[in-house]
Amino acid sequence: MFPAGLAWPKVRVLQVLWALLAVLLASRRLWALKDFQECTWHVVLNEFHVVGEDGVEDRFFEQEPMDTVGKVFQTLVDSPVDPNEPNLSLQEYLGFPYYLKINYLCDQKLSQDLVRMGHLTGLKPLVLVTFQSPVNFYRWKIEQLQIQMEAAPFRSKVSEECIAEEVCSMSWYTPMPIKNGSVVMHVDISSNGLGTFIQDKGFHVNINGFLKRDHDDSIVYTVGEELYNLSPEHFVGISSRPLWYTVDQAPVLILGGIPNEKYVLMTDTSFKDHSLVELSIDSCWVGSVYCPHSGFTATIYDTIATESTLFIRQNQLVYYFTGTYTTLHESNRGSDSWVRVLASECIKKLCPAHFHANGSEYVMALTVGKNEGFIHFGTITDGQVSFEMLPKQWSVCQQIAVYTCNIIWSEYIAGEHTLLLLVETGYGGSSKLYQVVNYNRVTDEMDVVYKVPEFVPEARGLEFLMILGTETYTNTPMVPKGISFNPYNNLIFIWGNFLLQSSDKENFIYLADFPKEQTIKYIARSFLGNMAIVTETEEIWYLVEGTYRVYQLFPSRGWDVHMSLQLMQQSSLYASNETMVTLFYEDNKLYQLVYLMYKHEGRLVKRPMPVEKLLMYQQYTNHYDLERKGNYSTLSFTNFCPFSVMRLRNLPRPQRYTRQERYRARPPSILERSGFHTKNSLAIYQGLVYYLLWLHSKYDKPYADPVHDPTWRWWRNNKQDKDYFFFLASNWRSAGGVYIDMDSYEKIYNLEPEYELPERIFLDKGTEYSFTIFLSAQGRSFRAQAELGSAFQLQTQVDVGVVLANPGCIEALVKQEVLINRNSVLFLITLKDKKLCYDQGISGHHLMKTSMMVNVVGSSGLCFQETHLEPHMQGNLMVPVLIGCPPGKRLAFDITYTLEYSRRQNKHYFDCVHVDPEMPCFLFRDSVCPFPSPAQFTALLPPPLCALPPLSSPAGHPPFVLRHLTFPLSVLSFSGQANFFSWSQPPSNPIVFYPFFLIQDLVTGDSGSFQGSYVLLVVGGGPTLESIRDYSNDEIYRFNSPQDKTNSLIWTTRTTRTTKDSAYHIMSYESPGIEWLCLENSPCYDNVPRGIFSPEFFFKVLVSNRGVDTSTYCNYQLTFLVHIHGLPLSSKRALFIFMVSTSVFVGLVIFYIIFCLLWPLMVKGCTMLRWKINDIIASDSYYYCASISGISSMSSLRHSRQGSIVSSRVEEDGAEPREAMEGQLMTLASHLPPPPATITPPLQGPS
Repeated sequence: MFPAGLAWPKVRVLQVLWALLAVLLASRRLWALKDFQECTWHVVLNEFHVVGEDGVEDRFFEQEPMDTVGKVFQTLVDSPVDPNEPNLSLQEYLGFPYYLKINYLCDQKLSQDLVRMGHLTGLKPLVLVTFQSPVNFYRWKIEQLQIQMEAAPFRSKVSEECIAEEVCSMSWYTPMPIKNGSVVMHVDISSNGLGTFIQDKGFHVNINGFLKRDHDDSIVYTVGEELYNLSPEHFVGISSRPLWYTVDQAPVLILGGIPNEKYVLMTDTSFKDHSLVELSIDSCWVGSVYCPHSGFTATIYDTIATESTLFIRQNQLVYYFTGTYTTLHESNRGSDSWVRVLASECIKKLCPAHFHANGSEYVMALTVGKNEGFIHFGTITDGQVSFEMLPKQWSVCQQIAVYTCNIIWSEYIAGEHTLLLLVETGYGGSSKLYQVVNYNRVTDEMDVVYKVPEFVPEARGLEFLMILGTETYTNTPMVPKGISFNPYNNLIFIWGNFLLQSSDKENFIYLADFPKEQTIKYIARSFLGNMAIVTETEEIWYLVEGTYRVYQLFPSRGWDVHMSLQLMQQSSLYASNETMVTLFYEDNKLYQLVYLMYKHEGRLVKRPMPVEKLLMYQQYTNHYDLERKGNYSTLSFTNFCPFSVMRLRNLPRPQRYTRQERYRARPPSILERSGFHTKNSLAIYQGLVYYLLWLHSKYDKPYADPVHDPTWRWWRNNKQDKDYFFFLASNWRSAGGVYIDMDSYEKIYNLEPEYELPERIFLDKGTEYSFTIFLSAQGRSFRAQAELGSAFQLQTQVDVGVVLANPGCIEALVKQEVLINRNSVLFLITLKDKKLCYDQGISGHHLMKTSMMVNVVGSSGLCFQETHLEPHMQGNLMVPVLIGCPPGKRLAFDITYTLEYSRRQNKHYFDCVHVDPEMPCFLFRDSVCPFPSPAQFTALLPPPLCALPPLSSPAGHPPFVLRHLTFPLSVLSFSGQANFFSWSQPPSNPIVFYPFFLIQDLVTGDSGSFQGSYVLLVVGGGPTLESIRDYSNDEIYRFNSPQDKTNSLIWTTRTTRTTKDSAYHIMSYESPGIEWLCLENSPCYDNVPRGIFSPEFFFKVLVSNRGVDTSTYCNYQLTFLVHIHGLPLSSKRALFIFMVSTSVFVGLVIFYIIFCLLWPLMVKGCTMLRWKINDIIASDSYYYCASISGISSMSSLRHSRQGSIVSSRVEEDGAEPREAMEGQLMTLASHLPPPPATITPPLQGPS
């Protein structure tokens, strides 16, 4: 796994003292380190408003995106993210609450001179953030997601003391991204290879949902009150306790055990820092006749941390508290206070379930009193806690036929839905017996799988002993304390004052290296092949799982050597007076949490447990030779390792097997000569990272994009302007003072292997994983051996063994090649799935856990590879293997090829009137001409007209055809005469729908046609998007099954292959497509058209290959919408529309005829009416003219003359119209005086 270093040199000394030997063993390491300055990365969290301030560190509890970057993006006009771009997505650019502030320390001190030197020599920190997959895969997608960012240099706020220099203090910043469904993040910091050499370092940056902001804007704990004084009496002389949590899922760890106090230690950084919290619980004692009273204490005994919930036990009471995690739950399900559960039960112990399963986490509570013999099984799903008492009917005591029993420990095996119970039974005054009982939660069945021997076996100098029942025993009773199970290698350990190991629950091996005089208090497992043991006397032992040698780490000679060296170097992690608080594994490395006392001051530190150093020191202090040669002595060490060099070769690219998705995001280039970023540029960087992750989350959609990449939609409209944007940046004209390189935000598909086995391997059906191990043997390790009937063959003493946890499911092939000229051996190892142990499942769901262990024979605990930092153990490799449908695989509807193929097969393609580029339409059925569907009213044109192409239309729009108009019923046929009509049902050509699908690998970027078999079902639908509903199971059968007799089919196909029960058609990419029917009892039958356009319908289609495709473990399930237009009308509705249309048409014709016939009469009548009106008006004027009173005879004479003048003019101009005469009369009348009161008869004018 790691390349081996040089062989241990022979050191010649005059006199060998044991104390001096420790210095000699470390001399090579000390000399090697003098050329390397011990520098390490330092990372803290900062909110946006404190960026640039020194000495500020924020806590990670805010989880909602913040609109702190929107105004900055509004200034980025004429750029790839121009907000005025019409084609830009409407998704708003948002920001995350926190930034990562990065510096590095040398000799545990922060020196700004060194930081500036690193920046000026080109040093740039590279940040890799890994998001942990969520527990509830029913709500969130299972994925292994990473994002790699480059830190941006930023000047800190300048103090008054800094005047002369441009840069006095600086740091690097990157956004700290948040992803829905993930509360555990791992941050790895590495260098770009320039400047100061700094070793890579990892940090846990988790969301703490147990914090809140108080009314005075201070951050406080919701579970209790935080204390700031670590008193020595709380830790010194106190026994260590186990740290229990859900592996890789718990963001906050909790540890109790502080005597007589309600205090716990809490951390969200895996004890890089910590808080002492006094819990706000009532601390009351619930007493009853069935609860044995063992005394009252405030001590918190058992603590278990899950993804969002904390459990504690105080006395015999159990409490839980759910944190506030809006990224996990739909709503805020955080607790306001501690919730007591199982209030009427007496709980003696809490047992953890280290792994989650089926979208939930688990915890077990063991009882005493009235329900002894039962177990309370707790389930945590989305922060909601529920308990059930198991077994469901009879107690464990009753089912194993004993009167009384005591359940000591419970271990849950999630893959089998079983509980392993360690049960203590006693028969009267006889000695106690212990049994391992297996209980199945599903079947409620129980059986005894193993009976622990009554006494410890006599090993007689052996490392291990197979328990067969025929061995001799000592007089020391076996007293088991617990059970531990590893779901990857199926190894079960029963521990107490002994250690039993089994891989099948039935045959156990006694590990004799562990002394029977010691009693194991708890064990810590990495679940990756390593296990640490802590005894009641605080001894620490170590075991490589799968082997039989148990090593004592503390106290030991190796520990004494290591402790002496650390005190000589004045290490801050060690002291002469220290107390271990807990021992735990993190990322397959063993860590101690210890309380150090130095000069009456105490502090709590987390330090690595140097297992390799201790074993190496112990090996060399126990096995060395001192030979006398003349006047001096030669010190030589015995190397028990069978090889000198071990390397891994020919490793495949990891992403196909690790399923790790990775994005890359670099900061925008700053257009400032100093190269330092500003707050605006950091805000832009954060908005770009947010949008990149938003595109990733939205990419999992049913319709496949033309380009299989989530970032394609981001830059597709601006890629052609890439050179223009670069030109603006080159001339310092980019808006906002930054240049955004579109190639800096991408998804990486071609990661290279790192010369070590991956963290895990996912295997689909029949998948293989191959690699090569190169071993250089120690000394002469080859010999020639002759076999009968064959030539001489080389035999080597370097052998490799491959151990499979489930040999019935996977197989390993090992091929050996001897390189005699290099004194080396090559082992080609191929791991392959046997296609036997898994059915089909959703991508990433219900994966089967197993493992492969590769061991070089004789290397366990004896082979080490030295580096300039620390030695690494070699010869034992373990890789977890997950069998099933790997994460990151999906089925997508290939709309691009579907449209192209349908257009080619159907000779044409008609889209909807209102075109939706995200959801194109498909025509229900074709008619004789490529016009409307048979449900529409179509004029059957003569053959020459029928052959004419459709009317032309502007580019980008569908051709105009008559199908866009809705007319009644069938067809109105014109047979050459305008007055002859006949009814006919048009002959129609079915339009076949040819769906095609893609198998897309979101990890490797592969995208290819799905060539397996599948079942297509219409599971919902509606005439509009708002009215879509899901169909019931009975409706799904009637609408899709070829066996349906109710005239309800929606579609049909010419494919004859069906499922075993003939319920549904089985289709493939070679199928002839489907034809839409919409029979009488189907929901798409007789839809009312909206407006003048043809009816439309949206079908909700489910495609699944479960049970019909044997080429993969993946149960591909795809649900998408198909938009169909041109649906037919029912004959009744069509006849009704025809009758209404005909009536309206005939009415309009009749109205037109009547109008044309009556128009002359109406004109004549109107003319006569107008003449009569004019006569009446003229008569009124005569009355006024003749009724003048008090006028002289001259006036009468003048009036008569005027009237005669007018009369004479009328006679002379007889051709003038009567209207002119009337006008003149009216004019004359207006000049006359008003008539008298008496009315005289009017004058008689000419007729």
